[in-house]
Amino acid sequence: MNSAAWNHGAIRVLVVDDHDLFRTGLAALLSAHPDIEVVAQASGGRMGVRLADELQPDVILMDVRMPDLEGPEATREILDRHPSTRVVALTVVSDDADVAAVVEAGACGFLAKDTQIDNVVMAVRAAANGVAWLAPRAAEVVLGRVRREGLDDEPEPGLIEELSPREREVLRLIARGMENAEIAQELGISPRTAKNHVSNILLKLGMPSRIQAAIYAVRRGID
Repeated sequence: MNSAAWNHGAIRVLVVDDHDLFRTGLAALLSAHPDIEVVAQASGGRMGVRLADELQPDVILMDVRMPDLEGPEATREILDRHPSTRVVALTVVSDDADVAAVVEAGACGFLAKDTQIDNVVMAVRAAANGVAWLAPRAAEVVLGRVRREGLDDEPEPGLIEELSPREREVLRLIARGMENAEIAQELGISPRTAKNHVSNILLKLGMPSRIQAAIYAVRRGID
């Protein structure tokens, strides 16, 4: 996949959901935006994996619960083959286990199905630009579970020492689920400066998104 495809044309999106009415309606609403092209729809996880192989979309909107192959498993299969693809999970219920499973599988975003279409569009655009988009409730669930029991293996020690005092402060606010504008307001800095700090933190920690950075911070007791 050309990771810069959306700089030269529409963001290519695959919608995977086993509920026909929801899937077709979401696809139609997304297609109304000139910078988004819904390249295909899949009615199940296995079809989603196959279409991801064939079409290599930029962003996949993935239902969490499907009868043939559930969202986390489909997400993991797709990202194993196409690691630059961005997956945003969709679900009716923000169940703790669902949220944790899709984040562990590599999804860069998580939205409830009752999210307003404007926010879904923003999540697609954010994902295409490499930015994680986690609904506040989902962020609360993921970080809460990490605080209680942890996820995956412990991170490599020593990375935190590469951060400046200001970057550690920003990382602490990321772990609280704050977005860049909120971080800027909290620290009395510009949103652009906050964004630069977040980018530097992800680079130094070698992490793809603020979700993983937040999990790392919680594990290290920085929140």
